[in-house]
Amino acid sequence: MGLGDKISNKAQEVVGKGKESLGDVTNNEKLQAEGAADQAAAKAKQAGEHVKDAAKDVFDK
Repeated sequence: MGLGDKISNKAQEVVGKGKESLGDVTNNEKLQAEGAADQAAAKAKQAGEHVKDAAKDVFDK
């Protein structure tokens, strides 16, 4: 996983958490859902990158 990917994925996760928190405070269900979706997407990307890294480590040996 490249450093740029890590930063981008973490930023998406943080923005999602912010949206979800703002949605909680303002009682905006749409914003809460968008935030949760952003966080889930970021975590899925991170998991995929970890799998690619693990596969690369296996095949590089």
